[in-house]
Amino acid sequence: MQAKPQLNGLPSYKPGKPIEEVKKELGLSKVTKLASNENPYGSSPKAVEAIREIVTQTAIYPDGYAASIREKVAAKLGVTENQLVFGNGSDEVIQFLCRAFLSSNTNTVTADPTFSQYKLNAAIEGAELREVPCVDGVHDLEAMLEAIDENTRIVWVCNPNNPSGTYVGEKAFISFLERVPAHVLVVSDEAYYEYVTANDYPETLPLLEKFDNLMVLRTFSKAYGLAALRIGYGVANPKLISTIDPVRPPFNNSTFAHVAAVAALDDNEFITNCVDKNTKSLKQFEGFCQKHNLKFYPSQTNFILIDFNCAGDEVFDYMLKKGFIIRSGEALGFPTCARITIGTDEQNQELFSALEEMLQLKTVEQ
Repeated sequence: MQAKPQLNGLPSYKPGKPIEEVKKELGLSKVTKLASNENPYGSSPKAVEAIREIVTQTAIYPDGYAASIREKVAAKLGVTENQLVFGNGSDEVIQFLCRAFLSSNTNTVTADPTFSQYKLNAAIEGAELREVPCVDGVHDLEAMLEAIDENTRIVWVCNPNNPSGTYVGEKAFISFLERVPAHVLVVSDEAYYEYVTANDYPETLPLLEKFDNLMVLRTFSKAYGLAALRIGYGVANPKLISTIDPVRPPFNNSTFAHVAAVAALDDNEFITNCVDKNTKSLKQFEGFCQKHNLKFYPSQTNFILIDFNCAGDEVFDYMLKKGFIIRSGEALGFPTCARITIGTDEQNQELFSALEEMLQLKTVEQ
């Protein structure tokens, strides 16, 4: 059977190695996964209890309109319910947008490196991809603006950026929005929004009233700790939402995802606690890097990208044998780096000890 020609050679998404697989492969009794930017503190107990209460309802299809979570998110964000579209993770909303707006006679603009799913889904639709190099891990919005033409349909701004953890400030983002042509959709992908502490990070939701060509993406997979349930959403003007909604599969979110997300939104204390711990731990990572003269990218997320000045795969392999699953930067566009999720204090201290052993070995070898 012959598939679309643009699928030839396209890579499949490669997630971090599963814990049990690493234990079996290397004969380890303890493995810590710090590769996928999951919340090390889990999810709100309220979300767990909400799932427990409906665990017998597996024979019933979920609400295809997602009414309960739609109402809850709309109220929390101060938007109308018809401004929302829900996806099986925000990744699926990216897929909706590419399927709705991209084709072989269009192009899309992204930063490079950035989240891989923009590129993958654009390629599947046969669109031209215009990648604009980042500057110190940050989107070069001026150069991205220059890459836009009459055939451009979507510009992606991953903010904060994955895998660098850096961000675009409010002044630069608004200036960019004001100059993007009206026929181009600007997507502000804010998967790590809850972790941001920068004072000049753009608050994009109020901008939706002025810019009809803006969509904001957010997710419950990161700070809310609901990654296994796969639920994220897009926020935009009602006309844009109604345009892409026919692309959305029926019942694309589970009932468990709906009730857990509703309950999670009621637990502000859990989110505040997780974010506070993450902020403190990030400073410890920065201190570790400064102590060992390692370059790092200032992060507004729950991960940090560190330049070890050697092949990222070497760092990955060494740490894997020590029982830590991290991400090599080689597959992420930063070949001498590793991306490490911020863990619990105990996990971080154990990781630092293993990294110090590795750095000492490198010093001896040199």
